[in-house]
Amino acid sequence: MAGHSKFKNIMHRKGKQDKARAKVFTKIAREITLAAKNGLPDPAMNPKLRLALQAARAENMPKDNIERAIKKASGAEAEDIESIRYEGYGPGGVAIVVETLTDNRNRTSAAVRAAFSKHGGNLGSTGAVSHMFDHVGEIIYQTEAGSADEVLEAAIEAGAEDCSSDEDGHLISCSFDSLGTVAGILEDRLGEAKSVKDVWRPNLSNEVDEDNASTVLKLIDALEDDDDVQSVFANFDISDEVMAKLTAA
Repeated sequence: MAGHSKFKNIMHRKGKQDKARAKVFTKIAREITLAAKNGLPDPAMNPKLRLALQAARAENMPKDNIERAIKKASGAEAEDIESIRYEGYGPGGVAIVVETLTDNRNRTSAAVRAAFSKHGGNLGSTGAVSHMFDHVGEIIYQTEAGSADEVLEAAIEAGAEDCSSDEDGHLISCSFDSLGTVAGILEDRLGEAKSVKDVWRPNLSNEVDEDNASTVLKLIDALEDDDDVQSVFANFDISDEVMAKLTAA
């Protein structure tokens, strides 16, 4: 199984953990609002809301923000938010999946299409590249959660499919459908996770050269900076040598 370093490379996690907290909270709040709007406001009866709340706790989102997001789902002021997935190709044939939550489909579509076009990519139809990914659940714990053996045992008991540990922490994978259940069991056993989310994990990687790597990273940065974009996933692989050049001061 791919370790953290490989996974970070493919998923382009350089510096993304340091994003402004306000922006992270805004995106999670939209997930909470949408989940509450499409189901009961009680997380015990609403798996999607329960999962969104787990993600909020993992990011230490204030309780007031969470309650406000839930209340926003009801009443006359409730936003008409919808979830839209975009798929396309970046430079070098890199496959990219973009997940969004938006109250204006036209605005979001135009912004995503413009980002692809500006950085040498092409936006395709739904299903164009998703077959190159596995839609799975990902739960990350810090090293302090326990030893590799302890976390592995907890992951197995929770029904997870995979677990790896290194100096960066513990990465636990499960099926998308079981993410809420697995995360809940692990929380009882190990405490709150550092991160709980569903991801599109590449099952086919695409190694890119220095020129294409630079442009792909710019494309992903542009997409992630859009307020309507929740997550961006890509199947590129960058060698250590190329990454060192790109990140050099």
